[in-house]
Amino acid sequence: MAGDRVVAAGSTARILVAAIARALSGSDCADLGHVGPVSRFAGTPDPVRRAAAIRSAGRTALTAGQAAEVDAGRVARWFVDQYPRRRYPGALLGSPHGGVAHLAAALGMPWLPAGFEMIAHWPQGAVDRPRAALDHGAALAGRVLAGSPDLHVRQVHCPASRGALAGATVALTGRWRALPAAYRSFLADRLTPGAPVLMLRDTRTWPVVDAADGHSFQLGCPASGLNPVDFHPDSHALRQVLRAAGGDSERWEPPEISAPPAAAEHGVESGFDRGVRDWTSRHGHPLHQILVPTPAALSAATADLYRRWLRAAGKTGDRLVVECGRLLDPWQVLRAGLVPYWCENATRRSVEQVEWWLAGSESFTSVDVLPEPPGVRSPALAGLPQWLAVAGFGRRRRALDRTSARGYPVTSVPTRRATEVLRAQPYDLPSPAPLGAGEALAALRDGGSHHGLLIC
Repeated sequence: MAGDRVVAAGSTARILVAAIARALSGSDCADLGHVGPVSRFAGTPDPVRRAAAIRSAGRTALTAGQAAEVDAGRVARWFVDQYPRRRYPGALLGSPHGGVAHLAAALGMPWLPAGFEMIAHWPQGAVDRPRAALDHGAALAGRVLAGSPDLHVRQVHCPASRGALAGATVALTGRWRALPAAYRSFLADRLTPGAPVLMLRDTRTWPVVDAADGHSFQLGCPASGLNPVDFHPDSHALRQVLRAAGGDSERWEPPEISAPPAAAEHGVESGFDRGVRDWTSRHGHPLHQILVPTPAALSAATADLYRRWLRAAGKTGDRLVVECGRLLDPWQVLRAGLVPYWCENATRRSVEQVEWWLAGSESFTSVDVLPEPPGVRSPALAGLPQWLAVAGFGRRRRALDRTSARGYPVTSVPTRRATEVLRAQPYDLPSPAPLGAGEALAALRDGGSHHGLLIC
């Protein structure tokens, strides 16, 4: 099955590869769109919205038969084939993060994900039945692994981040347990001699059920803005989440979790890491690890890096854009000479972290904020006043995108909305000369150490 059919529409890895490939081609993200199926029916009664979401999801989710046709090798080839065919001064690999799009654009390097997300049908599913989700996901994972044994399949059941869709579909993340052949060929053919390879690793952990060989189950996720304890049957937050998604907390019976916490869904498999180490060692390419304890650590360090880089090129480095989720455009950021800060999502936790960073940073003359509406309701989400407070850090210009704010949080806007907003920013050309990997790593080390970012 073709990679574009397997990889979930709107998934972070898919959006990042598309955005970076366009930036390296000198193009923006005007053609990228994603609208979550739940949000299309915001404003209608909940049962109607849930039924419509199920029908809409059915048009893109994998069936059980299609799960058996997943070919992880073809997915890897689909990722590498999106990049312009030329030599690169290095490559980034690993966990998805919006900051990696801006690093890739500044360094002139491609990024290759260590895994990819899939969405599959769950007939007669229920958002409040995690054990049933585990059973159904195990059968689907078995089909995926039969055709792609080089994957580990992490299933995530999270009504807090997926809403009603958590009862209509199952979310599976396929993580490579070895460096794919397509990646090895790409690195061998496209890197200049001795070019560095940068490995980004999301080090967050979460309680996990080892369901079977090659399949694990995760109840909730770090991106939900909640903690593992919030998915306990007695949790008030869980009751709010399930009520919003059409579920009943009285029926919530989570599977027993006896194993210690493991790397969350965006972690990197040890086999993939070994594969990168072996390849770089054999082919004479230096390898650098970027260990990210929280998304905010890399976001803050990347923003500080951009400010320093822009100022070294004679620009002000005084205008900030706060991106969120899928709302990003690295090429337009470069074109306008902006400093980018990426929020993983619209949770209070993510927004508080950008507020703390802004409070401790030299002020900006302008702050533009692009809050991505998640399309669901959750007690963990930031309200619009908190987003407005972020924009309020601008000395002269304080802008919150009205289109993104309209109907927040249950609506959704496409990725190209970021492009539309950033196109209105004044040009600040020419762009600075490409950043060197050594300079970037030194700046990330200096700026990220107090955030817990580790460069090795």
